Parts: sequence; C-alpha cells; structure tokens
Amino acid sequence: MFRIDLNSDLGESFGPWRMGMDREVMAHVSSANVACGFHAGDPEVMLRTVRAAKEAAVAVGAHPGFPDLQGFGRRTMGCSPDEVYAFTLYQIGAMQAVCAAHDMSLQHVKAHGALYNQAAKDISLARAIARATRDAGEDIILLGLANSLFEQAAAEEGVRYAAEAFADRGYMNDGSLVPRSKPGAFVHDPDEAAARMVRLVKEGVVRSAEGQDIRLKAHSICLHGDNPSAVEMAARIRKALQDDGVVISTIREVLDQ
Repeated sequence: MFRIDLNSDLGESFGPWRMGMDREVMAHVSSANVACGFHAGDPEVMLRTVRAAKEAAVAVGAHPGFPDLQGFGRRTMGCSPDEVYAFTLYQIGAMQAVCAAHDMSLQHVKAHGALYNQAAKDISLARAIARATRDAGEDIILLGLANSLFEQAAAEEGVRYAAEAFADRGYMNDGSLVPRSKPGAFVHDPDEAAARMVRLVKEGVVRSAEGQDIRLKAHSICLHGDNPSAVEMAARIRKALQDDGVVISTIREVLDQ
C-alpha cells in the first residue's frame, strides 16, 4: 500500500492583511505548516488556524522563518547557528502553546522560505533547526527537503525525519528546487503536476526541469494554496493520488507504516 502526506503552508495572514485560502486548502491536505509570527502570521491568526485545522482533522506543524515580516522570510539573512536555534525554538514553543490550548499535539517542524533553502545546503543551520526541534520535546518530526542536509542533521541530532517534495515546483538535476527567478521554477498545469506526484509516490522518481529523471524519496508533498487556481491544483493532485490507490495520511502515519 502506498501512503503519502499532503502538507500546505497556512496561517500567513497578519493583522488586517489577509493571505491564502486556508479553509479551502484544509479540505485537501492532511498536515498544515502554520506560520509562527516571524515571517508571517500573528497570535490571533495562529489560534484561528490551529482551530480550523482541528475542525478539519488536519495535523499541525510549526513553520518557523527568519525574523523578516517585510520580506515574507524569503530574503537571505546571515544569522549564526545559535541565532537560528534560538528563534526556531522560540517559534516552536509558541506553536506548542497554541496547540495545547486546542488540546492538540504538535506533529512536526518545517522551516520557511530562505531559512529552509539555506539550511538545506548548510549543515550548521540544518543542525540548529534539528536541535531546536529535538529540544522542544514531544517527539516532534523534522520535515525537510528530500535529498538535502536536513536528513543528515536530523540523524546527528536524534530527531525523527520526514522528507518532502513539491508538487508545483521544478527540480534541478541535483534535487534542489529551481530558483523562483528562473524558467522552470513552477509547474502550472494541474494535470502535469498530478501525474508527476503519482509517479513520485509510486516510482520514487521525478523529472527535473533539465529533462533528467532524479530519484526522490518523499513522505510528504507540499501543496501551495494561496490563490484559487492553486486550490484547484491541490484538489486535482489529491484526487489523482487517491484514484491511483494512494492513501492520504498524516506525516506520523506515513512514518509509522
């Protein structure tokens, strides 16, 4: 039996500013990565998002980012490993408290944006995130980019690890994501994205933007949902997977199978 988790980055509104279509997306995913207030989100948004996840029976993860609201956490920052450890642990703790208020446990941690991309290639930053995940307790899972240094860091720090792939992003031959500024960074056709993810789950292979088949082992697939067409794509991908016999499960359920 093939199982896969579907995750999405949610709770990214801030004050009166609204971003994303959280409730619509939650109908199609099994895990939510909730912003913790540094790159996006605020305490009220965090509470509201976790409440919605509980109502939708969706597992919750913390989505820590750089302290960069203006840049939405997508700007490179020269933070030390100690700084990354501290603000990652801080954000995880805030999300644990919000989950506890809703009688939920925190399932996983997934870094956001530039923090995610930098740590995927910098073992010292990946270790800092893994260590913060471990020190937060509760057997929290670290979710990171497949074929990246997150896996090594998790093993070194004694943290349970899950690898993720991206449904609507292009890949380089080395397994890294195509930079957003370059051609091939995004997959816009829902049918193409769905076919790619079915092949990924069943064969462990995805075609790179450079035309080469690369091997990726993923426990979770990230589905973006910040606009109506993205929500439609999420729905199409989930249906294609289920029609092909793939069971949609939480990250913990996938790891436990």
